[in-house]
Amino acid sequence: MIRVLFLLLTGVIGIAFGQKAGQSSGNYSSDTKILATGQQLFENYCSSCHNFSQRSIGPGLHQATTESPKVWLKKFIRNAPAMISSGDARATRLFGEYKQMMPPFPSLADDQVDAILAYIHKNQKVVTAQQASADIAIKDPIPAKIPQTGGQLFLQYHSTAPATGSTAPLARINKMQVLTGDQERLFVVDLQGVLYEITDKTWHIALDIRPLRTHFTTSPGLGTGLGSFAFHPDFSENGLLYTSHAEKVHSVRGDLGFADSIKVGLQWVLTEWKIDNSSKLPFTGKSREVLRIDLLTIAHGVQEITFNPLVRKSHDDYGLLYIGIGDGGSAEKKGFYPLCSNNKVPSGSVLRIDPLGRTSRNQQYGIPSTNPFAFEKDPTVLKEIYCRGFRNPNRIIWTPDGKMLIDDIGQSNIEEVNLGIVGADYGWPEREGTFRVDPRGDINKVFAVSTTESDKKYTNPILQYDHDEGRAISGGFVYDGQTIPALKGKYVFSDITNGRVFMTENRDLLVGKLAPIQELDLWVDNERTTFQKLNGTAKPDSRLGIGPGGELYFFTKADGKLYKVIGFQPK
Repeated sequence: MIRVLFLLLTGVIGIAFGQKAGQSSGNYSSDTKILATGQQLFENYCSSCHNFSQRSIGPGLHQATTESPKVWLKKFIRNAPAMISSGDARATRLFGEYKQMMPPFPSLADDQVDAILAYIHKNQKVVTAQQASADIAIKDPIPAKIPQTGGQLFLQYHSTAPATGSTAPLARINKMQVLTGDQERLFVVDLQGVLYEITDKTWHIALDIRPLRTHFTTSPGLGTGLGSFAFHPDFSENGLLYTSHAEKVHSVRGDLGFADSIKVGLQWVLTEWKIDNSSKLPFTGKSREVLRIDLLTIAHGVQEITFNPLVRKSHDDYGLLYIGIGDGGSAEKKGFYPLCSNNKVPSGSVLRIDPLGRTSRNQQYGIPSTNPFAFEKDPTVLKEIYCRGFRNPNRIIWTPDGKMLIDDIGQSNIEEVNLGIVGADYGWPEREGTFRVDPRGDINKVFAVSTTESDKKYTNPILQYDHDEGRAISGGFVYDGQTIPALKGKYVFSDITNGRVFMTENRDLLVGKLAPIQELDLWVDNERTTFQKLNGTAKPDSRLGIGPGGELYFFTKADGKLYKVIGFQPK
């Protein structure tokens, strides 16, 4: 309740009144008893979401009372719906801005509102015009260029996926996974709705969900479609396969989402498929819906579902499914950034669930007891959250030495890789990489993080580059195969938009530091080239995968071609 209240009381209100920074807008008590009462009320109702030094779940309150008239604030707190209905210009403008209507608060007595405002006013920060003008956006966040000193990476054409489109992208191949067992089997998913198994160089349909899901959609692109897939680690015994796909909004409300007053733009569905005979293609069997997620727009959905492939059955992470969920475009849609900045909605999070359990709200999956909010008493907090603060976490992988890596596609400035830590907050939409973002203003700009801000709230990335180098990171892998010893221990990744290939050392991927990046020269079929040149397009849509034997593969969504890495020559 109070979070929504102060969301509306800060930020744009001061601008609406045209007041100067530091100008008091009402008479507030300085009586110590009243301030003590106000502090107690603030701690009870407000402190979980707000503070006076920086933005938290809600806005920082360091200028709330100096920017807004007291008489108006009290009326708005007392009955915001009445003010909106009456046509009050400021109230109407705020409702249009934030798409939320704060209910009346008859339980808060007049002196209690005064006490809260007095306490907030006591903690105001006076900002001079000189200080305000010093907060200038950074035009070039990382001036140093990535050196082309990584060496030469040699690729060999493997095969081409069946076309599912008439124009580029011809085949929207998006993820590769090996099914382990008595014999390793290679699978690749096409966002258009088809899961393939590749034997030798032939692509066979393993699962086509298009005729099976009435509301399935791949329009208008932007990652919609059959986003990801994952075989249960006990697949050889239980035959369970999981997929995530996008659906047009219809009559079914999501299991995880937001208030009914907010219009849903797209839904993502997690499905469990019980395969009858895994050796027979296409797969047949029964399916059940595990989880349905509401998102605000069609952008930044569920691009990754995966199990930790390194743990044994005795480990508490065994058989737990990780689900990477983007912010659903919330930060880009004016007034909706709070949807991706708290632990009560799934947007911008990595979830972790037990697909075989039944302790969730919809009783279709379980909540792992090791999740950070597993024993949270607040019923509105999502116990499924493992970590959060992402814009578009499109790949999650584990390195051979056990590190969990989550890459995050940035807005307009920074691409990043994060070390997955349970309970961590990586900052979006308040942070992009190691830089500050203002989601209440222009999110296409970044600023330096103030030296007075605490570093404990947000976890910084372990690798980042800016948009001088590329505009959308494609998650990579640490090579652990046997055929290219010189490449062992290198984390290789790419940029989706220009196809450049980069690497860093796995040993440099450590929390608290930024790993150095080098660019690799690309050789395909004995010719030095680039993915951009090979595709003849401005966006090759390059991806990486690990195939049988731990060997590294590249594929380009623009033309559906698959390449195997066959050699590496360091400089």
